[in-house]
Amino acid sequence: MSVVHRLTAGWLVDHLSFINQCGYEICDSFAYPGAVALNNSVTSIGDCHATSTFAATSSSRHGPIPSPGDAIETEGKRAKKRYMFREEFFDISKPHIAAAPKEQLWQGCHEVSLTGVYLIIYFFLLSWSNIDFLFFCVHCLLILQKRKRKCIFNQGELDALEYHSKVRKLIWEGTLHLVQEGLKSGFLHDTTAELGSRKNVVPGHIGCGLAELCEMAKQFPAVNESSHQAVHVLDDETSIPEQALLSCVTENSSNCAKIVVLMGQKYLVPPKSSFLLSDISCLQSLLNYKKKYDVIVIDPPWENKSVKRSNRYSHLSSWQIKQIPVPALAAPNCLVVTWVTNRQKHLRFVKDELYPHWSVKTLAEWHWVKITRAGEFVLPLDSLHKKPYEVLVLGRVQGDVKEALRKSEGVLPIPEHKLIVSIPCSLHSHKPPLTAVLAEFIKPDVECLELFARNLLPGWTSWGNEVLKFQHVDYFTLLQNE
Repeated sequence: MSVVHRLTAGWLVDHLSFINQCGYEICDSFAYPGAVALNNSVTSIGDCHATSTFAATSSSRHGPIPSPGDAIETEGKRAKKRYMFREEFFDISKPHIAAAPKEQLWQGCHEVSLTGVYLIIYFFLLSWSNIDFLFFCVHCLLILQKRKRKCIFNQGELDALEYHSKVRKLIWEGTLHLVQEGLKSGFLHDTTAELGSRKNVVPGHIGCGLAELCEMAKQFPAVNESSHQAVHVLDDETSIPEQALLSCVTENSSNCAKIVVLMGQKYLVPPKSSFLLSDISCLQSLLNYKKKYDVIVIDPPWENKSVKRSNRYSHLSSWQIKQIPVPALAAPNCLVVTWVTNRQKHLRFVKDELYPHWSVKTLAEWHWVKITRAGEFVLPLDSLHKKPYEVLVLGRVQGDVKEALRKSEGVLPIPEHKLIVSIPCSLHSHKPPLTAVLAEFIKPDVECLELFARNLLPGWTSWGNEVLKFQHVDYFTLLQNE
């Protein structure tokens, strides 16, 4: 299970285990005695029952890992290939930035600037009865003093500090309890002895430029809607024309994983999953799929200054995000979950503009807390630059009351606050799975959709211009079945 511990505060989640339980097991054609299947060749893929119960463990427990090009001997039976996500992407052994001991924060800070006085007065007036809030403000002031920062906070920073002061205690105490359980069970442990013996190397540019390919697809000749198929079902052929992948939903309805080849690159598709690789301007194919979804998870590429400066990936304005046809995709009483950065501007936009625009009622704010394998925050909790947590805003589509009551029978109401605590993936923007944590709040076997996805999930439809990004075979290791 991807949920290692469940407490009142939330869940301790094993992201790596979840990926490896998705059933990345592939069956080749029947092989005859003495036949050899090469690891680096992908032939026809038959239907098999995916193994979904094996846990994510270290490579030493599986025996030697065959490298690409090694051979797998078969003995007159269907040859199977199992792929495991590379463990080093979750080898977060120490914080990205270590938190300084408390006593160090007070050293060298003998005087308080006028700006600091204004800051303390400002926050103290906001919540004069909250002594923890006041101490937190002093703490922030001392950090600024140590960094010799002269300018006063801007409004965005003030808003962020005020929000952090409200959720800090919930995040601190809830994470502490979940980490303690993880340490007791051995899931979390001190990794000091292992440091230096493991290589945490993230490959550079894996695969073709998916986003660029989607941009190029706009130049393809227009398809005839009357004759154009809405779904391409994966069969035993592994190579699919690019135009087919980019113009309709691709579906793996079998019980085993399959491999698709796009621009010469191989991508793993988990069982019972479907996806659309397209730009936001080409969403019609998703609408033509004619499914209504009971859960919609959205991870928008939020616009901010650092993204603009780095030009690392495309971003969308608030106006563009509002144009996403969520009402047309949502079933009655659909649960909508939106990932939000720690900018209060974006959080306010989701709650005050975006959700009302989609007729979604805000129900709760949850937090994803990122920790190391030893249970430390990956960043200082009170860091003024980046926080070790991200926000999820949960809401439900408002509609027919009777239908809403029918769909809510037998499921728990959404609680106001929960924590999802996990070791994050070192790959940029690889979010933790929500399948298991949402299970108790939705009925089984419902239709689920992820928008702006970068990976695929069994039982889900995924859409995005990089929807296959983390499905590239180079992110996985090929293991030999026992």
